[in-house]
Amino acid sequence: MSTVMSFKKPTRKSTRVRERATQNQPFSQNSVNKTARIKGATEVHSICPYCAVGCSQLVYVKGGKIIDIEGNPGSPINAGKLCPKGANTFQLSTNPHRVKHVMYRAPFSDKWERRPLAWAMDRIAQLTKEAREEGFVETRDGTLLNHMTNVMSLGGATMDNEENYLIKKLLNGGLGVVPIENQARI
Repeated sequence: MSTVMSFKKPTRKSTRVRERATQNQPFSQNSVNKTARIKGATEVHSICPYCAVGCSQLVYVKGGKIIDIEGNPGSPINAGKLCPKGANTFQLSTNPHRVKHVMYRAPFSDKWERRPLAWAMDRIAQLTKEAREEGFVETRDGTLLNHMTNVMSLGGATMDNEENYLIKKLLNGGLGVVPIENQARI
């Protein structure tokens, strides 16, 4: 059995234009004059960095700094809604306690040391080269292999097709890495 609901039209039309009145109100003129903090900001479309869902976010930038991040209401994936982690993306990017430099802990050490980025990049390249030289197999039983299995890659869920293509070309084609996996595979 279906029920049909009807709504009555208002009997009286209001002729007043609603305006923001300041007289006889419990707030100050300063409160009335405030505007949204995103006014005048540049809106940049982005993707939440956390999981494989790929929720769309709107990042508001003013003066080269992120001032707000919110869900994108135009997205068919999340329709403007964000999970608790996604809603905290602004804090992730602006937290004053966020580490913004390379920290290194030597083997068997109990403390972290600050190192320059150039040192870290050279260290990664050196360890990658050593691992490749140690584990590279050119041929086995007369069959050409050109691979190594002592290094693997686990990609993140928010990586797009182009990034995955480049990783596959560099790691598999360039270095010979065989185990390449991506969290977003469904």
